[in-house]
Amino acid sequence: MGDRQKVDGARIAVLDVGKTNIKLSAMTFDGMLAESLCVRNEVRPGPPWRHHDLNGISDWLFGSLATLCRRHPLEKMVGTGHGSAGVLVNADPDDTSALPMINYEQDLPPAIRDGYAPLSGDFFDRSSSIMLKAAHQARQLYWMQQVDPERVAQARWYLGLPQYWAWRLSGVPSAETTVLSAQSHLWNNVRKEWSPIVAGQGWKRLMPPFHPAWETLGPIRQDLARRHGISEKLSVLTGGHDSSLNLYRYQAAGMRDACVISTGTWIVGMCAATPLDQLDENRGMVLNSDVTGRPVGGVLTMGGREFSHVAGQGQEGNAADAALVSSLIGRGTFALPSFGDDDGLFPGSAGRGRFEGPPAETPEERKALAVLYAALLTAECIDALKENGLVALDGTFLRDPLYATLVAALRPNAETVYNLDSYGTASGAALLGEHEARDTPAPIALSLPAAFAGDRAALAAYAQRWRELANRHILPRQDRRTDR
Repeated sequence: MGDRQKVDGARIAVLDVGKTNIKLSAMTFDGMLAESLCVRNEVRPGPPWRHHDLNGISDWLFGSLATLCRRHPLEKMVGTGHGSAGVLVNADPDDTSALPMINYEQDLPPAIRDGYAPLSGDFFDRSSSIMLKAAHQARQLYWMQQVDPERVAQARWYLGLPQYWAWRLSGVPSAETTVLSAQSHLWNNVRKEWSPIVAGQGWKRLMPPFHPAWETLGPIRQDLARRHGISEKLSVLTGGHDSSLNLYRYQAAGMRDACVISTGTWIVGMCAATPLDQLDENRGMVLNSDVTGRPVGGVLTMGGREFSHVAGQGQEGNAADAALVSSLIGRGTFALPSFGDDDGLFPGSAGRGRFEGPPAETPEERKALAVLYAALLTAECIDALKENGLVALDGTFLRDPLYATLVAALRPNAETVYNLDSYGTASGAALLGEHEARDTPAPIALSLPAAFAGDRAALAAYAQRWRELANRHILPRQDRRTDR
């Protein structure tokens, strides 16, 4: 790809909306970062609920886009973001929203939780369990309709987060498969049809037409471009879900059936080869989509928060000591799930996290135990996805070199590689810009983990014992939380 790009240095702007931060980057069409601007994703208090500051984001986005247009030859713009976000809008793209965009970590009123559950359909309608708090676009729209039915009745579209920003920029509404398959509970990607709740609640009129993530919706609205000093030649793509676009980075590099484990606040595993009948919603498993609409098995667990519980404070910049890890293994010191509010792969474990064996007494030992625990959670994710072949690791856990080494050692008969790029989602989004024109694999830098220097047999025995202990206190199904 990229003869034109190599000659004139054309760029694509990528808006990446995370739960905590928002980045706008100028990228090359083969996914390399040229410049990035960042702002916090502020949350405002209610009423009617905690919500994101779309007005403030709009001002920052349009001004930052103008800045990048002055510094780079931007030709296209594409957005990506997390899946637990829907925006109800009126017909005018200069209107920020019909109702405030719900923060997905907002607690639910019991009446909303209880009223929604029987409407949500089967696993393939939801693509997940019913998750904590205000997750799921369908549940957010249901809440809006219960609180303010008049505004919902007057609204024109309900848009996923990347498509909301594409609509603000282009004026063209769109639905997209990776966003709707990211546990929105609105779209059944196996049957390729709206979930029953859409017709049941009268929402079909709010659902826009589908467009692929790579499709050009149109040019930027000329009045918007002139008002903010943005290039009027900028074209706007549909965009997609952040984890699916990170997966697309590997697929565009020729790894069609890649199993990718991304780490951060969540450990997110995605594998297109996972059999659909192996997905267990009670073990944090989900059904996503790649950009072509192909179903992709997934698994979610809040590994970053688990890591923080175990590691404690003060060791953020220090690498784990391999000798300490071997010592912890030898004396049988365990961190067991789950310390946070999420069950992850161990049903009924939320809030029941614990330590067993001789305690990790120093900050250095806690850090070593946290890295070991993170590697064990990752191996459990890979096992749940039924992946016995190549696995690619990326994300923040790789800041500690021992993490990849331990994951590879825990699966000695399969290949593990890693990618150190810190902008994988933005890279995948940028590659959409030449999706239809690409005739050779996109570049990607993959490395092999260093060999584990400790006793592999002891590590394997420790991992087996960890799994036995982790499963020992799983609650019977009838005793599990009702919002899972």
